[in-house]
Amino acid sequence: MPDIFDEVQEELRAERARQLGARYGAILAGIALLALIGIGGWQGWRWYQQRQADQAAIVFLQASAAAEAQGADLRAAADRFAMLVPTAPEGYRVLARLRAAALKAETGQREEALALWDALAADQAAPQIYRDLASLMWALHGLDSQDPAALAARLEPLARRDSAWQASAREMQALLAIRRGETTEAKRTLEALANDVTAPRGLRDRAGRLAAGLGV
Repeated sequence: MPDIFDEVQEELRAERARQLGARYGAILAGIALLALIGIGGWQGWRWYQQRQADQAAIVFLQASAAAEAQGADLRAAADRFAMLVPTAPEGYRVLARLRAAALKAETGQREEALALWDALAADQAAPQIYRDLASLMWALHGLDSQDPAALAARLEPLARRDSAWQASAREMQALLAIRRGETTEAKRTLEALANDVTAPRGLRDRAGRLAAGLGV
């Protein structure tokens, strides 16, 4: 008798499995198909991203080599970097904007350079360290032309101790103070910077020379 009951139970389980298969088999097959499509789409997207990054790397390196060549046309090189910005992946886009701005500043196109640095500084999608660097460069190249209040506001967060660019920002705060005629404040800032062992050695030496030259 136990064997008969076992056989009946086995047949019931088999019949239940067939019913479930008939009822849900199509749904399960659809889910499996969607999963395969999703995996394939993700892999395709990753391949596309890698391809875009590889192409951007080639163009960026070619532009860099052209800019550093003997007798290079730096204005053309700046434009070449600027043309890379709309289509490059984020990392190369940021680097291209920084290089384009630096070259424009070097070739006397200061207003265009300031606009590029200002746009990068305001770009929420860019890494904060590069946004801060763009702000620093904007302040450096706009030190004698931009509104002093705007410069002070831009430099204040960069001069905090947790900023990667705090030493350079403090040096520019001192230069801004000199522009405003606040010589005592400038000398105090420069002397503190000259004695700051966490600041780069070259910057400390320059701050010491500038402080000594103020003669206050």
